Amino acid sequence: METQEKSPAKQIVRAPAQALAVRSAALVTRGLRDLARDSNWLIKKVFTGRSPQLVISPAGELCALSPMVRQGTERIALYDIERGVPTLALVVPGEPDVCPPGLPAAFAWSPTARNLVAAWGGWLPELHAFDLHGKVFLGGFGDFKSFPSCVTWSDTGNYFAAASRGGAEARLRLWPASNQSPGAMPFDADPVAEFGAAGWAENWVEAQTLDADASDGGAFSGFGRTAFSPDESTLASVVEIEGEWADDSIVLLDVPTLRRQQVIPAQGHITDIAWTPDSRQLIYCSGGQAYRVPAAQSSEPPAEPQVLPFGAELCACHPQLPLCLCFSSWLKNSAKGRLFLVDLNRLVVFDEYAAEGVVNLRWSLDGSKAYAVTADGLAYIYDPPLL
Repeated sequence: METQEKSPAKQIVRAPAQALAVRSAALVTRGLRDLARDSNWLIKKVFTGRSPQLVISPAGELCALSPMVRQGTERIALYDIERGVPTLALVVPGEPDVCPPGLPAAFAWSPTARNLVAAWGGWLPELHAFDLHGKVFLGGFGDFKSFPSCVTWSDTGNYFAAASRGGAEARLRLWPASNQSPGAMPFDADPVAEFGAAGWAENWVEAQTLDADASDGGAFSGFGRTAFSPDESTLASVVEIEGEWADDSIVLLDVPTLRRQQVIPAQGHITDIAWTPDSRQLIYCSGGQAYRVPAAQSSEPPAEPQVLPFGAELCACHPQLPLCLCFSSWLKNSAKGRLFLVDLNRLVVFDEYAAEGVVNLRWSLDGSKAYAVTADGLAYIYDPPLL
């Protein structure tokens, strides 16, 4: 009869310690840093000078018109926000040697921050795609007449949209990602769907605004801030109306057909829009006030927007939780602005921080932190102990 040696019940067994050591080191580093500060907000100087045209990536990188103008030429540069250093300058074939400052620019990061789509007045009038990991220019697509007012990627990278102004020439265009392999050009030259001024005005009283005198209530200007719903079923875009007393609207379109679902009327000019993570509601900022509205089905009448108990000009919803990061440029009894978080279930404002001049904000891909950057290159990083 075979026998086996039995291990004592309390015998200590040696196990690999590498993963535990790496995790422990990260926790210790984070703990030491948290002990040295009394706020969830970190402040970093990313660049010197001024660059009002910039966009933050979900990985904490920044694409901006470089404030460093050399020999009368401006360039597009990438920065690491947390390290506060430039990492790469974007160049395309045939780029002119001299590009004067102040040319328009528009940028959009892919969800993983590997790819970037950019348009700039110093390049040919088309969208330019870059693979930032490979540090290569992938090519151009989507040539345009009116410079894009907003370019955006869907949350999973399956779709890309470009919006433009220009009155009767205004367009919303949509591309599906034809190739998501690393280092490959992700989009075809032409979009699969377009939505223009005629589509906006057809069978609607808004038709009169296409040629209306702005002094008589406003004229259709084009499309502004644009965002895909997290489930990629709907594209929301701001319909901008010119005129001092004019009111913008938000049009909701099916993806990928760009068939119009509904129009949400607003008060004043809309400066930002964001979807809640369940794709059921839109948060938007109009005239310095924040609103919330359900995204109803096309067969249902548009819901009445709810006025939220706080003002804001910029907003970004957390990718998983009912939280929203906002920026307001002024407060009551104060000329200063603030960054703050909102619990969208209880509508409670918390974790405020004084800030001025913020032009872009967003959450990281996993929602563990958030970023906000000013035109003067100052970055605010929301980095709570656990979120």
